[in-house]
Amino acid sequence: MRRLALLRHGHTDWNRAGRIQGRSDIPLDDAARHDLGALALPAPWDRATLWSSPLSRAVETAKLVAGHTPRNAPALTEMNWGDWEGQRGRDLLDTPGSGYRHIEDWGWDFRPPAGESPAEVWTRIDPWLAGLTGDSVAVCHIGIMRVILARAHGWNFDGIPPFKVKRNRLFVVSLDPLAPSGEPVRLIPREARP
Repeated sequence: MRRLALLRHGHTDWNRAGRIQGRSDIPLDDAARHDLGALALPAPWDRATLWSSPLSRAVETAKLVAGHTPRNAPALTEMNWGDWEGQRGRDLLDTPGSGYRHIEDWGWDFRPPAGESPAEVWTRIDPWLAGLTGDSVAVCHIGIMRVILARAHGWNFDGIPPFKVKRNRLFVVSLDPLAPSGEPVRLIPREARP
């Protein structure tokens, strides 16, 4: 059985300001580096193949929690938010005619102006998932996680999602077939690693 554990990258200055990052290569902030440096992947995930988005915030998160450099997977690059990158979602919601809406109202074909829809994200992730062997950890972004978890849970970006993506937790899915696999697994304190 192939399994994939998804881990969201640590905080950045843009995360804390509520700005949409998308493909902008915003680094981790100092607080995230400090916090992640004290955490580690729990067994058996510490022995799984480690993958990361090529964006620096994901690569650095992977190195901090695993202690080694991940394999690069361009398919894990965050969703393209197009014209909305760098803006704040709440400001876009307050701007008449922006087209911005909450994730519960997207559907698979919702696309930011000059951006990418969840369906298009799935199209680029699916071949990468098919090529995985054994257990893998993917350090990536909330948009990528939402698309994979939506498929696993059968959620159509319509209504309240059956999952909530939190930091410092592994969200595990089985890949044969794609389905949720238990509750999220917390990262462990680094000193607890054998």
